[in-house]
Amino acid sequence: MASLSDNSQTSPPNPSFAIRDTTDHRLTFLLRSLSSKDPSDYHNNIDDDNEDFPYHPSPPRLSVQHDRNSHHRAPSPPLKLHSSTACRGGTETTSSSYRCVASTAVKKDGQVLSMAAATSDVELLYTGTDANVIRVWKLAPELTECGQLKTRAGRVVAIHVAGDRVYGAYGDGKIRVWQRTWRDSGGGFKHVRVGTIPATGGVVRSYISAAGKDNKTSRHKGPITSLAINIADDILYSSSLDKTVKVWRISDLKCVETIPAHSSSINSILVSGADALLFTASDDATIRVWRRNFCGSTGGRPHALVVTLPAKQSPVKALALTPDGSVLYGGCSDGYVHFWTKGWQLQYGGALQGHTHAVMVLAAARDGGYVVSGSADRTCRVWRRDVVDGGGVGSRHVCLAVLVGHHGPVRSLVVLAATRSMWRVGGGGDREVVNDGGGGDDRGCVVCSGSLDGVLKVWSVTRDSGDGKGILHGGGGGGWLPGNGREYFELQK
Repeated sequence: MASLSDNSQTSPPNPSFAIRDTTDHRLTFLLRSLSSKDPSDYHNNIDDDNEDFPYHPSPPRLSVQHDRNSHHRAPSPPLKLHSSTACRGGTETTSSSYRCVASTAVKKDGQVLSMAAATSDVELLYTGTDANVIRVWKLAPELTECGQLKTRAGRVVAIHVAGDRVYGAYGDGKIRVWQRTWRDSGGGFKHVRVGTIPATGGVVRSYISAAGKDNKTSRHKGPITSLAINIADDILYSSSLDKTVKVWRISDLKCVETIPAHSSSINSILVSGADALLFTASDDATIRVWRRNFCGSTGGRPHALVVTLPAKQSPVKALALTPDGSVLYGGCSDGYVHFWTKGWQLQYGGALQGHTHAVMVLAAARDGGYVVSGSADRTCRVWRRDVVDGGGVGSRHVCLAVLVGHHGPVRSLVVLAATRSMWRVGGGGDREVVNDGGGGDDRGCVVCSGSLDGVLKVWSVTRDSGDGKGILHGGGGGGWLPGNGREYFELQK
């Protein structure tokens, strides 16, 4: 196990705002992510009648008034022009444009809490809210609702899609699993419920087990915050405010391990595809890296801690990893996005600066080198990573766009590369579908964002060649605060 203490000299200065503190650490992680700049906008609403999940916030008051007779909102009229702000000296000669091409109010469902996309055989978007339904949307040729996954439980706090399976974590501490299948008549697809984690019998056994006994069948003792999947090892991970990560075997939906991962609430987890490392982010201001062992050399615990990454004394709310696993991003309550480059070891690369409130969610595109951050400041920032000098600390991040339009904190994101089906916005505001089936061109990305204002938006961000004289919308393009190049974290075998 390796760790390195925090070096305050390399830490970026903290913005002049305070993060709201909560006295009850079991309260949902959403409240922990909000700034105290608008303390009257959020209140703790505890419903003692719900014994399964008695801790949830009231709907935010930052929502704008919508037309009650219309479910859809019109796209924003003008095309926003951005001059790319280089994060490491020099002048960037490219510009980017963005437009909100679709906006749908789901305010009757409450806050948009979670989001995931399926892009293998069909492009679908899944959204979870305060309600007891996961809504299914087609992204092209236009944003259209095409299905609903309903249960008795409410508050879909996390969604993960792996292949043709959809995993949803709910406010009652359970995970529901659906299978997407095609209809025999050729009339599209349907979703079939295939299981619940943990099963009812496992929950009952957990209550009658002996006091102090480590019962692997019991569910989390606090709200679930995030889901991740290791398909190769048949493993589903779930994190919780109870400071643990539970390991579930997908084949029989049974808990095989409980990892006491952090000293404080866990907000986000993810799994790298290449080496199946597990990353966990917590309010204890650290990111921890775990490796699954099969030889039994870790004292009966299959997962062993590899390294602890300090996040500059700020709670880590969100994680993202590039598709090749080369860069790890951590979004923090201080408004910064720290990142580490990965090879034989993890090296601290610096911080992306721009948000004025807590970073609540991160998402990386599968192609194109884009990462998007969503914040309690109601904006999304689209970052482009350019590799110079062979990568590592030679990488440069550019803020291509600041997406402004939500009236509440941005809690969920999905980012897709422009090489997939997307809207291309013409000069007259018309939309046409681009579906070139892949390719390697770098034209931009499509961003889907969900906010606590109960609105789902789809943005088209296009990277164009230009004179760099575009107007940067939203004030300040953000930048990169490079690391000192001396912080290395060994990935032990």
